[in-house]
Amino acid sequence: MTGIDFDFERYVARRKGAVHQRARDGSAYSYSGDRKLRRTLGTVRPVVMAIDAVSAKWRGSAKEELLAGSTRATDQQYENVAVAAKTAADRLGLKLPPVYVAPAESAIRAHALGTNDEPCVLLNADLVERLSQEELVAVLGNELGHVQNNHVIYSTALYYLNHSAMFFVRWAVKPATMTLQAWARRAEITCDRASLICTRDFDVTVSALVKLAMGPDVADNIDVREYLSQLPESRKGLGKYAELFHSNPYLPKRVQALELFAESTFYRRATSADETVDGGLSADDVDAQVAEILKVF
Repeated sequence: MTGIDFDFERYVARRKGAVHQRARDGSAYSYSGDRKLRRTLGTVRPVVMAIDAVSAKWRGSAKEELLAGSTRATDQQYENVAVAAKTAADRLGLKLPPVYVAPAESAIRAHALGTNDEPCVLLNADLVERLSQEELVAVLGNELGHVQNNHVIYSTALYYLNHSAMFFVRWAVKPATMTLQAWARRAEITCDRASLICTRDFDVTVSALVKLAMGPDVADNIDVREYLSQLPESRKGLGKYAELFHSNPYLPKRVQALELFAESTFYRRATSADETVDGGLSADDVDAQVAEILKVF
């Protein structure tokens, strides 16, 4: 096969076990804007300083502190989480890292944290109780997308910059945070795609996104599609620049980007029994349109 969208041959080979090492730039479905910006992160001194500090902190006490009070999901404890995690990992062709359920009072909601060589996934216990089994697959698919695409060390650095900024050299905090937030908005597009590949259900994936963004209490009482249709396509005036200070894209933008990926040749082939199925948008078309959607200026 030639000219296959999103390097589909590599994706199929990985799923069949022929590729054991993740590609340097991430998986075949990843958003090109994520890959391009990630390649530059190692040249930004404040980011490098943050990563070095986090790596040392993780090897020290950070991992034990973060997992204190958490329970690892197994066949005996949080079996529903363990089953959902295995489903997501199998559909991504990924070796499953440890998955933990954090106490309900924890600030953690859903995160893949650690280093690229030693990642773990944490879900909040309250969130686990509020999600359907299919939505758990969606959330875990998103977090495993971070693992598969070598995001973990960067997302961990951003997590600690937001929650323990005093740990870092003061002058480096703001530039490192802003740079990593810009990358993270693109990385979430990649991981939303991973989530959809895992669920193979657009509505379930969007429902999980909304519950993470708004909280289950709110999301359970609204019609998700109607709610999203009533939101403006872009923010007006100065309000639109607020997105520059967040790690996630504006929710309607994420949904629009995911809709495009759902119409791609890659997604159709990845979720079909017929790996030669034709039709759909090319990788270049999808990513070009996504780039327009994500623009703030």
